[in-house]
Amino acid sequence: MLLRLLEFGQYTSVTYTDRLGDIHALPSIGSIGDSYDNAMAETVNGLYKTELIRRQGPWRNAEHVELATLTYIDWFNQRRLHSELGDIPPAEFETLYYAQTRNRNQVPTPNPT
Repeated sequence: MLLRLLEFGQYTSVTYTDRLGDIHALPSIGSIGDSYDNAMAETVNGLYKTELIRRQGPWRNAEHVELATLTYIDWFNQRRLHSELGDIPPAEFETLYYAQTRNRNQVPTPNPT
């Protein structure tokens, strides 16, 4: 039996790559043969397992895990203090960011004189 070597580059969609080029964005995936493409996801998964699954287990059933996960994700995205954001919750940081962006991009109203 012949084993075909896996070509990791083939799994990045041509459409995805073209779209990134259209908007002048850089891909968030690593290069072929490195482990950086999943680093962010693996970090979040590790936090989830450490902070919720292992700390609050053992679990009664899958539904119990699902409900706890919803609560955890709400806390993670809305209320946790994030050191890279100046120790403010992500939702608050996002609100401030968009408020500042709107103020900078607002066209001044002409003053009738």
